[in-house]
Order: sequence, then structure tokens, then C-alpha cells
Amino acid sequence: MGFANNTQQEIALLFDPDTMTAVHDPHGEPSGAKGARGAPRFDGSLLIDLDIDATEDQVVFSKPPIELAIETRSGFAFRMIGAHLKSKAPHGARDDKHAMQISIANRRKQLAQAIWLRARIDSHVADKTPLMLLGDLNDGPGLDAFENLFGRSSVEIILGADGAHPLYDPHAARALSQRLGATPTTSRFWIRQEKRFLQALLDYIMVCPGLRDRAPQWRIWHPLDDPACWGDSALREALVAASDHFPVTLDIDV
Repeated sequence: MGFANNTQQEIALLFDPDTMTAVHDPHGEPSGAKGARGAPRFDGSLLIDLDIDATEDQVVFSKPPIELAIETRSGFAFRMIGAHLKSKAPHGARDDKHAMQISIANRRKQLAQAIWLRARIDSHVADKTPLMLLGDLNDGPGLDAFENLFGRSSVEIILGADGAHPLYDPHAARALSQRLGATPTTSRFWIRQEKRFLQALLDYIMVCPGLRDRAPQWRIWHPLDDPACWGDSALREALVAASDHFPVTLDIDV
């Protein structure tokens, strides 16, 4: 089970009440109008210094992550966080200089959202709570030049590979291990001025070590990369028509 690139409504449709129960169970304290530090509820605001000016800024999610407590028919309990991070695209830019300013500001906000998510991840995994985080993170290793400016991508912050409570996604691991060469992709965007498609890895299903030990199997339903998807003409056409992102699934015995 597991599916990346969803709205909250789409996530809800995936749960079969005969096999599991899913309860909306947000964690964190309400932040109040002034915001809060650390890991407040995702529908509040986080106080963090975005631009190193010794002044805390308020960061919010336009699409607050959904937090679910899940129990399967076998009695296995785990948590799921569905997230959609801020886009880095410089929408509304008047010129190249303005586009750069917007891009940098958007990346700062996205990194702050990733730090917020990582704080919640740490609290769950430290308590030995099995955890799965999935969704459109609007970022990938090496995706743009601003990553070098900030040192790490949002994906690397959320994975936390160098920390005490890492998460794992094989597609992210592959992309991080090779800056050159072919990497998995989950989205395909038409670049009008260049008359070509840009493919990117933006959608993930990350799991804690305890879930990884259950031998999960990931799949990106990309019709141009997956022979089975390509071979089914109806499925191929549906995947191309439905979205500029392709589904990511995870099969796991829980």
C-alpha cells in the first residue's frame, strides 16, 4: 500500500475499511496567530529565520500535510504523513532578476517546510512509531542551481540520512548517488520556449527503517519508463492524460 501525489480526498479513497482503519490524527500544539517554533500543528505557522537577518519569519503550508493513524486488520499500527511542499517556480516574475528573487524566496520557504516535517518525523521515529511519508515534495536532488546556494535539497532534509532517524526511498537514494546519468522520474512538464519536455523526480514514498525491513516494493507508473504501463494502451493513455505527474506506489505486507 501507499500512494504518492494525492490530495487529502484522494488519500481517503485508498483505504479499504475491510483491511484497515485510518483516522485523521494531527500532532503538535496549535501555533496561535503569532506562530510557534519547533514542530507546531501543520495547519498553524512555524517561526524560523528564513534569511539570516536575526528576525523570525512566519512559514505556513498552503496545503497542510495530512497526518493519519492507521491500523491494519492484522493489528499492525503505523502513521502516514501526506505532504505537498511549496513550489519553487517563479510564477509572476517580471524579468530574470525578479525570477531569481522569487526562486530564492520560494526555496527558503520550501526548506523551512522540510525542516518542519523533519521535526515531526524525528518525534515519531524516536518513539519507535512506524512511519511513512509520501507526496509531491516539489524538489529533487540536483533539480536546480539554487541547491548549491543552500547546501541541501528539501528531499535530503526530510530523508535525514545522516541523522538518528532516517527515512528511505530507493528513487531518491539512486538520484542522490549519481549526479550524472539517468535517474527515476515521476513528472513530465512541457517547456514551451524550448519545445521539449522536462522530466523530474518530485514524488516520493519514504519509509522508516522498521517499514523498510518488511521488504516493500516501489513502483513509478511512468508509461515511458515502465514496459507494462506502455504495453497497456488504455492505461498508457490514461496516465498521460490524467496529470503531468505519474503515480508512485508501494506494496508492503503489514
